[in-house]
Amino acid sequence: MNPILSSKILVKTDEIWTNTLDFLGKAWWVEVLTTQPRCTYYFGPFRGVELANRAVSGYVEDLESESAQGIKIQVKRFRPDRITIEHDLED
Repeated sequence: MNPILSSKILVKTDEIWTNTLDFLGKAWWVEVLTTQPRCTYYFGPFRGVELANRAVSGYVEDLESESAQGIKIQVKRFRPDRITIEHDLED
């Protein structure tokens, strides 16, 4: 089989599996809470906890570059309703 085609099939299969896990509420998500701005961010879905944990440093770096403060991370298995929640707007 053509190696490029084989790679594309693997990527698509992984995407379908991850989306299925997410639909079932079994995918992993990175939850990031910040105190300034007062927000909750969700990054994912991931098919495994290891993949989610590997992605954490990139999300933290991005938020720090945007001057976010009080960053707390939790990797958990669930399905968020929204991927960004601005708590100051909800008060």
